[in-house]
Amino acid sequence: MTVSTATQPFAHPPAHSVVYAALDLGTNNCRLLIARPASGGFRVLDAFSRIVRLGEGLARTGELSEAAMDRTIAALAVCAQKVRSRRVDHLRAVATEACRKAANCEVFLARVRAETGLEIETIPADEEARLVLAGCGPLLDPQAPRALLFDIGGGSTELLWVGLEQREPVMLGYASLPMGVVTLADRYGGREVSPALYTAMRDEATAALERFDEEQGISEWISCGRMQMLGSSGTVTTLAGVHLGLPRYNRGLVDGIVLDRTSVDAASQRLLEMDYAGRAAHPCIGPERADLVLAGCAILSAITERWPCPRLRVADRGVREGILYGLMARNGRRRRIAS
Repeated sequence: MTVSTATQPFAHPPAHSVVYAALDLGTNNCRLLIARPASGGFRVLDAFSRIVRLGEGLARTGELSEAAMDRTIAALAVCAQKVRSRRVDHLRAVATEACRKAANCEVFLARVRAETGLEIETIPADEEARLVLAGCGPLLDPQAPRALLFDIGGGSTELLWVGLEQREPVMLGYASLPMGVVTLADRYGGREVSPALYTAMRDEATAALERFDEEQGISEWISCGRMQMLGSSGTVTTLAGVHLGLPRYNRGLVDGIVLDRTSVDAASQRLLEMDYAGRAAHPCIGPERADLVLAGCAILSAITERWPCPRLRVADRGVREGILYGLMARNGRRRRIAS
């Protein structure tokens, strides 16, 4: 049985009983969110997240490896079972940078269809940016007329320049940088990261930011204090957990928190001073991400140095939430996300 990404309902149930699902297959993670509309947003019924490293080795070979595809399909099989058991009415499943780049993407997606029943669409970078904005938009402060929103992914980093003068946030410009935590860690190594290696990663990221800054004039808005910064990624949520000293990661304490630059830099420095074993043992990192987190910190450091906004708001939300609100909007639901 195929789990369709079309929006054909089983019948015509009341809006509050319709079940929606969003699946985000990235370069590093496979994430699923199943929800039902609720007052002012939605109520989560089920969620799933697993690190699959679909893009591992992609930068060197140009293809998804057999091992990476096997890991990912095993995770997608779990997602498909959850979708069926929750009797999902509307599902959208998307793949991002790894599938955009891989020469054997269609072969992989055919395997996914055959082995799990899931139909996954590979979306372009601009669509990914729009979904990030839809998912994170409610955390933006309407009092600041401009916002820099970024998402440090596994295979790419999305940068969004957002205007807030109108009723809804408007994406004024975006850039998709061809670097993320998996690609940088593959290229530089992530287990043993010396200060010199960390600086090299940060410098590469810094160079990639220059054109976007010049095109959008972001630095000018910072100098007059009329912009805000919002980060959506495992890197910023991890740093928030480290800053808070959490004994285990807690989304409720992280999503929406505002950190000053000193706190962000201090948390990054703390991780840089740890060895691989120390990062693997940290409750907000773990062994699956211990060799990736410093690559993310290097990209984040490049962003905060290029655009020294005094505060960073952290979002533990993004593409999945954007998908859910897009699906609900088609059925007349409000797009505002619940905090």
